[in-house]
Amino acid sequence: MSNEQTIEKKTFEVTKELIDNLVSLINEKRVVEINNTLHALHPSDAAEVLSNLPEKARFNLLLLEALDLRPDTVKELNNTLQKDILNQLPSDNVAEIVNQLESDDALQIVSNLDEEKKIDVYEKIPLQDKKLLEEVLKAYPEDSAARIMQTEYCSVSPEWTVGETIDYLRETDDLPKEFLQIFIVDDKKRPLGSVPSSRVLRNPRSTKMKDIMDETQMLIYGDWDKEQVGYLFEQYNLISAGVVDKNNKLIGMITADDILTVLKEEAEEDALKLAGVQDEAITDNAVKITKKRFVWLLINLFTAVIASYVIGLFDGNIQKVVSLAVLMPIVASMGGNAATQTLTVTVRLIATKELTAENLFKIIGKEFSVGFLNGILFSLISGLFVYFWFYEIKLSILIAVSMVINMACAGLSGIAIPVVLDKFKIDPAIASTVFVTTVTDVVGFVSFLGLAGIILGI
Repeated sequence: MSNEQTIEKKTFEVTKELIDNLVSLINEKRVVEINNTLHALHPSDAAEVLSNLPEKARFNLLLLEALDLRPDTVKELNNTLQKDILNQLPSDNVAEIVNQLESDDALQIVSNLDEEKKIDVYEKIPLQDKKLLEEVLKAYPEDSAARIMQTEYCSVSPEWTVGETIDYLRETDDLPKEFLQIFIVDDKKRPLGSVPSSRVLRNPRSTKMKDIMDETQMLIYGDWDKEQVGYLFEQYNLISAGVVDKNNKLIGMITADDILTVLKEEAEEDALKLAGVQDEAITDNAVKITKKRFVWLLINLFTAVIASYVIGLFDGNIQKVVSLAVLMPIVASMGGNAATQTLTVTVRLIATKELTAENLFKIIGKEFSVGFLNGILFSLISGLFVYFWFYEIKLSILIAVSMVINMACAGLSGIAIPVVLDKFKIDPAIASTVFVTTVTDVVGFVSFLGLAGIILGI
């Protein structure tokens, strides 16, 4: 008989039974069982359960006095829900959560508080922590590296020995719970290098820290944009990095888990922006979501009017050959889809800084070529399709030529528009889709309906 055991991998899933059971417990105010249910879950899973609770049930849950929300659960909540919950919880509870979290997570919590609640919480946390939080909040903008760093780090003098360092690590309480790097600093807290903690353990106690440190290190300035920091971590495969102020004084460190969150948020943000959707959460109600989406839909309406106006310029041709009206959407949609492909790739290249001045024209040429080649391939397919549909060779030629023109222009506009917007400091992820759609629609209709007069003789 084999001794091998099969380990079944299970992914947590929020079920209707779980939600219904929790709602029932909330309605009956059975706080102990509620706490036990949430504590039995991983903090991330518990946060997901809270996100899926009906709004009324969640409101009633937070009114329960003996509710014990773990700090690790609160920090896993999406930004919108975290704000709602934190501002509903009593200040004592929020202060307790802040005191139990590392500084980077505590900073996030405090940032999400209303001003009134923030003042109350500040009164209930240690003075040193209060000063530290206030300093970072005032000195650095919301999306900066300093806002995601933890202020707890381990630093020692270059003259210390390995033995002194190990004793310091064992005896000091205010160090991070986990860390992989020990920073070597001068008497003004300026980083000179760093030592992996494993290297400390593998060297004799008499060894000087300066003799085993890596002098080459990646340092992050506190006012750098967190997206830029994410790029550096990805580019150089960093596990952690020190954060310094404008005077090169070490003020904190950023770890890979913080950056994973940043990269995830940025990826989600860019994907949503491409559809004209921003800052939506599963807990947002219909009215709130409608307000967020309305502006971009309004802009799309105006661009659609432009495309319709172009069609109106050729209404005589359409009236003479009704089949033109049937075939127009094919040309426009193929161009739009081709442009969206190029646009998505381009926005990603801009975000990852892979698109540079040196390779810009090469990539533009490549995307134009891709659009042109796809245009030729689909012109053949659509030409044959139209011929067997209408048995009209001139109509087949018309859609084939229009397809080549529109898809080539789609490839060009899909990269040119986001590049130009980025040049003018406009986020291409937000604004590109509207402009690209308008260009492909207008070019598609003009090429198709304009050529119709020439090829069909109308």
